[in-house]
Amino acid sequence: MFQGFSNETIDFMWGIRFNNEKGWFEAHKAEYLQYFYEPLKSLSREVYAAMCEAYPDLGLISKVSRIYRDARRLHGRGPYKDRLWMSIEQPVEEWTSHPVFWFELAPEGYSFGMGYYSARPLTMAKFRARLDRDPRPFETLVRRFHHQDRFVLESECYKRPKGHPGALLQDWYNSKNFSLICERSHDALLFSPDLARELIEGFTALMPMYLYFSSLDGDPEPGEGGRASTGQASHQDLHKI
Repeated sequence: MFQGFSNETIDFMWGIRFNNEKGWFEAHKAEYLQYFYEPLKSLSREVYAAMCEAYPDLGLISKVSRIYRDARRLHGRGPYKDRLWMSIEQPVEEWTSHPVFWFELAPEGYSFGMGYYSARPLTMAKFRARLDRDPRPFETLVRRFHHQDRFVLESECYKRPKGHPGALLQDWYNSKNFSLICERSHDALLFSPDLARELIEGFTALMPMYLYFSSLDGDPEPGEGGRASTGQASHQDLHKI
């Protein structure tokens, strides 16, 4: 069971940031495993088990990042990451087409939430097309999202707006990528077993949004003939947020 991170976790992250080379890492590898990687795996297992129990039909999988950077993509950086993350998601052939739940721990703080690493333009085009057909289900989700204070919308918008659906949906409609994110400094919760419960509660609150966006894969490409698949979250799911 997850017991919380420790001061040694934070010390290691700052250490690898300023000593990003093989010699330093090899000398501190035991600290990496004991205080950073293994606690993150433990946190991931606990949160993943709870999400699978609550949503067994989704076929969720969990992933935990490793500290080693891809040698082909160093771009002048050292060979190691100074942060790690875990994700919970549905398996898909093209991973950028689906949103994910995530938790990330960095030297300066931590964050968690739900969103896209890099949404495909087609995915967001399907989203806009669905809003054009029937904005009401998503308006319900947005209004309920505005009544919580844990997450905020972080979005990258097009320089030229794709449309003007009104103030409520404006930022969503014109996003080419987005996350619903909670960012915090290193607080007491990070060092407590209660962090797992916080992630479970947060991910559960975001599940209606996740179901809405993950269902976009079933919609036709914009401009195609035929009746569009609604693929929308159930009325019961909408009331969970």
